[in-house]
Amino acid sequence: MENLVYIALFAPLVSSLFAALFAQKPKIQLVGIVTSILIGISLLASVTLLLDIHESGKAVSVTLMDWIQAGDMDIKFGFTVDQVTAVMMSVVTLVSTVVHVYSNYYMESDKSFNRFFSYLSAFVFSMMVLVMSDNFLGLFIGWEGVGVCSWLLIGFWYERKDETRDVNPSISPSWAANEAFIMNRIADLGMLVGIFMIYWNLGTVKYSEVFAHLDQLSHGMLVGIGIALFIGAMGKSAQFPLHTWLADAMEGPTPVSALIHAATMVTAGVYLVIRANPLYSQIPEVGYFIAVVGTFVAIFAASMALVNRDLKRVIAYSTLSQLGYMFAAAGLGAYWVALFHLAAHAFFKALLFIGAGNVMHAMHDELDMFKMGGLKKQMGWTFFYMGLASLALSGIYPLAGFFSKDTILEVAFNEHTYGIWFTLWLTAGLTAFYSFRQVFLVFFGDERYHEIGAHPHEAKAYALWAMAPLAILAVIFGFYKEDFVEFVTKLLPAYEMSEHTHHMVWILTLVTTAIALTGIIVAFIKYSKGLKRDLNFEQNNKLYKLLYNQYYIPVLYEKAFAKPYKELSDIAWQEIDMQVVDATVDGIAKAVETTGDVSRRAQNGNLSTYLKWMAAGLIFVTLITVISVVIK
Repeated sequence: MENLVYIALFAPLVSSLFAALFAQKPKIQLVGIVTSILIGISLLASVTLLLDIHESGKAVSVTLMDWIQAGDMDIKFGFTVDQVTAVMMSVVTLVSTVVHVYSNYYMESDKSFNRFFSYLSAFVFSMMVLVMSDNFLGLFIGWEGVGVCSWLLIGFWYERKDETRDVNPSISPSWAANEAFIMNRIADLGMLVGIFMIYWNLGTVKYSEVFAHLDQLSHGMLVGIGIALFIGAMGKSAQFPLHTWLADAMEGPTPVSALIHAATMVTAGVYLVIRANPLYSQIPEVGYFIAVVGTFVAIFAASMALVNRDLKRVIAYSTLSQLGYMFAAAGLGAYWVALFHLAAHAFFKALLFIGAGNVMHAMHDELDMFKMGGLKKQMGWTFFYMGLASLALSGIYPLAGFFSKDTILEVAFNEHTYGIWFTLWLTAGLTAFYSFRQVFLVFFGDERYHEIGAHPHEAKAYALWAMAPLAILAVIFGFYKEDFVEFVTKLLPAYEMSEHTHHMVWILTLVTTAIALTGIIVAFIKYSKGLKRDLNFEQNNKLYKLLYNQYYIPVLYEKAFAKPYKELSDIAWQEIDMQVVDATVDGIAKAVETTGDVSRRAQNGNLSTYLKWMAAGLIFVTLITVISVVIK
């Protein structure tokens, strides 16, 4: 089994290095094929490990090498595949394999085809390091690795400029990549502080050793560590107020959005909280704070998706909202529920993003849903996939989202946090509305795409077949809930519903399903027959403008942070760097140059000059001698 750990971990690295060999060359189709096969091999190894751990109940641990040895510090580069790791590995590699295969179609005409696959595989390798590491420092290495790869992939089309946006036309792939990178570095400082606090107090960063000795720490220290680690999770999972980068990250290629911003990197923060469950179980007040933040983000992101016109941004806001659901479950102590929704969400959300890629490809990169409509005739399979994924996202039986989202709502009800329950329940209705608003605007109604000269067409057969595993799992995964619970609760704490909640389950389910169906029906009535825009409403309604402009938070950040920082940087450059630092360096250089010019005159080859300098030197030495004698 140890060999399978290495295969699962290093196959993506080999894939990345192979593609990197041809990064500067024109497209080579073999690069896409080989990298897809290697990621598929990692998937097979991951699933085999999952099945073996399911049968044996034992984790598989390996130590690659000694890593840091300094004084009392002895940290090894080790990896552990347990129940949680096996689930994460399987989800990551499955979605990655689908995305790699699909990218052969989506990126087929891109001049940097080979480079794209190198970056994509490097991301998968970094994500595997993150989830497989047996210690916090190894996790942090993978954490930073996915951040760098995300920066490379979001800014992949760095030469492009986007001047067509209605809101914030300054956004470009390069700008969005920098925003994501900087926002995550801010949060990562908090995570790094948390890791330092762990090592300073316990002398180790290995999960098993840290969690075994938490009782040695004071409650205040546990709270500090929990908050610091959660700050890191907030950045990676785009939780408020570090959320703005996620929607802007849609500037990257759509396969990147499907892999990074739906199923893998953005769930790393949730994974961190789940992995550190022994810590958070001892500080329920921090857990409750996490649940409140997640609940707020769920409805906050859903509200912005209600009015957005950008196809990919609507799905991005949906991702942000569903991450809020996951944090709500984890914060309330239902860690296996959070992991279950993480996995289910990965399948149907990646499917939704890839479907959006098909639409974008057919519409000549157009993303404004108001310029689409009637695509069901030309793109039947894409409509089927996106409709299925939207039903799963809305939590409609018997799809996976029904089982995972309903369980989160049951947990909120069971904990008597009725405010959280009501907010998440309301968000379920908003989710159904904006999901099917998107479906109806794109696939139903009048064919508005003629105005932009588009000629819609379905994706190639192999791209559609690549989407099938995600569609199947979006349908059947929920039926394996009991098996999933039995498997992961061998490591994670079990969560038991009270007898009162058990009696209320059917009522809670019906109420949640009712609001989801209401959202779908309202979207059908409003958008299925065609686009009816009220321009006066859009221009003058304050609530609409507030949501459309993302509560003006990007504007606030620009004015409160970005502009003052730029002005401060200008002052530092012009007044300090130029006037003080550079002036000092230039002054020293000028003094040396002047001194050199003066002293050079003593070396002019004239004997009389040399005699004069000798006399001056003799006088100087004599004066020094006399002064020394007088002082004594």
